[in-house]
Amino acid sequence: METKWLEDFVSLAETRSFSRSAQLRHVTQPAFSRRIQSLEAWAGADLVDRSSYPTKLTPAGQTLYAQALELLQSFQNTRAMLRGHNSAGQDFIEFAVPHTLAFTFFPAWVARVREGFGPIKSRLMAFNVHDAVMRLVEGGCDVLIAYHHHSQPLQLDADRYEMVVLGEEVLAPYAKAGPDGQALFSFPGATAWPVPYLGYAQGAYLGGITDWILKQSSTPIHLERVYETDMAEGLKVMAMEGHGIAFLPQSAVRKEMQSGALVEVDLPGEARLTLTMEVRAYREKPSSRQVPKRSAQDLWAYLSQSLSPMQN
Repeated sequence: METKWLEDFVSLAETRSFSRSAQLRHVTQPAFSRRIQSLEAWAGADLVDRSSYPTKLTPAGQTLYAQALELLQSFQNTRAMLRGHNSAGQDFIEFAVPHTLAFTFFPAWVARVREGFGPIKSRLMAFNVHDAVMRLVEGGCDVLIAYHHHSQPLQLDADRYEMVVLGEEVLAPYAKAGPDGQALFSFPGATAWPVPYLGYAQGAYLGGITDWILKQSSTPIHLERVYETDMAEGLKVMAMEGHGIAFLPQSAVRKEMQSGALVEVDLPGEARLTLTMEVRAYREKPSSRQVPKRSAQDLWAYLSQSLSPMQN
């Protein structure tokens, strides 16, 4: 039995919806259903009455729900005690951050925070977006920092999590500059001569954002994907070597733009193929079951006062 099965089950008991709980747990509905079935197989009893809507728990499910709450709280308390053995570690605020933001946004943001908030001890854990979100959902970090755009919102329950906007990031297409200072490649390309395209791997958050940008263009754009990775830094290196066009966060290419190594690629006759995203910080709302570290609580109070909190 895995603890995430209990967390899934508690979510289902509270939302009374397989689809809603699957969204909140950041898994597909079929995968979520299989995990509930695995828990039922472990328990040796039906836990959910699937003949009714909204979903109801069986008597066995009601019993397990009460026990699951206690077990999960016990796990949380045990982890807190174990972390408490290292008193110095309590001063560190643990951040779960997608790789791109870890390289670009986070270092400069921490420097700005120190100017107004004071010294801060931070522990950075870099993941892909999905795993960073799950780190927060599973209680493995104090703060999640992630991109946000309405075309790809993070499915975090506003009743459980709170959020502040930290800043903005612009995503735009870039390519290596030629001897004349112009981009080596240009849009829109043609069926016979598509533009070499350096893309994000399937499932990458910025890949979905890039697809959304391209779909907004009224001019057909012909691309040939010649390389892909889930990290913007990897795409930037390939773009600088002249392999094609890559959509990159502006903060990731600021130095390369200043030096003239990379230039933004325009689409003739149209607005720039750019998109502005928010950079947001999320944390789980304090409760009687989960009390945040003092250092994390103080930082959040500072962010809330200086950046105007918004609900997800």
